[in-house]
Amino acid sequence: MYAVIKTGGKQYRVASGEKIKVEQIAADVGQEIVIDQVLAVGNGSEIKVGTPLVSGASVTVTVLSHGLHDKVHIFKMRRRKHYQKRQGHRQQFTELQIGAIAA
Repeated sequence: MYAVIKTGGKQYRVASGEKIKVEQIAADVGQEIVIDQVLAVGNGSEIKVGTPLVSGASVTVTVLSHGLHDKVHIFKMRRRKHYQKRQGHRQQFTELQIGAIAA
């Protein structure tokens, strides 16, 4: 069984037992969270698609850790103008363990 969930402005296809990294969620490590923004639920050849959400569907997840992704380097330059700008960014994430999927 799998589900398509929405969190942090992105959509993820998840199945129970998987680990995923999503945009940072304000929750403690070890805490269980119920994600009720489920866009689709599938089981084999059956699929239930919501308009936009599947009513009554939810996914239970456990927070494993918080962290920072690898640094993204931004370099801007204007040739012959003596302009160079360097910048970096590290996006925060939350690692989740997918538990039960309730349709």
